[in-house]
Amino acid sequence: MKRTTISLPDDLAQALGREARRRHASASEVTRAALQEHLGMAPGRPRSLPFAAVGRSGQHSTARDMEQLLEREWDEHDPGGR
Repeated sequence: MKRTTISLPDDLAQALGREARRRHASASEVTRAALQEHLGMAPGRPRSLPFAAVGRSGQHSTARDMEQLLEREWDEHDPGGR
C-alpha cells in the first residue's frame, strides 16, 4: 500500500473525523472507501471502463486497432501498472 499525504480544509477534515468516529474506523479507511466509490472501484461493484465509448469514436479502424487502443487507455488510467 502506498502512503499519500493530502491537505484538507478544516471543515472537511472535521467531517472526515466525525465520519471515522461514526463508523468506528480510521480516517484512512473512510478516505479509501470514498475514493474507491468516487473512482468506480468499490469492492463488489463492477468497475466502469473508461474506454467504453471507444466504439463511438467515428474511426473506422477501431475494431482492428482494439489491442493498441486498450493498451493506451490502460496506460493513461493506470500508469503504475496495477
